[in-house]
Amino acid sequence: MEVLYFAWVREGVGRGQEHVDPPVEVVSVADLIDWLGHEVLRDKTKLRAAIDQQFVPLDAPIAGAREVAIFPPVTGG
Repeated sequence: MEVLYFAWVREGVGRGQEHVDPPVEVVSVADLIDWLGHEVLRDKTKLRAAIDQQFVPLDAPIAGAREVAIFPPVTGG
């Protein structure tokens, strides 16, 4: 699966995307974030996610996902 990073998450990780093959025990977005182990991802309260371009909560299952995007909360103005 592809993991995409946006905004300050991208800057903290040091790249915009990476291809990963998580183990079977990684079943949710939150599990994936923990498994990725990037320091910038430690505080999940500051993160939002999308699976295959659909916004999801961090407890959403990733089974069958082709793409998971991780980004900070979006604000409007």
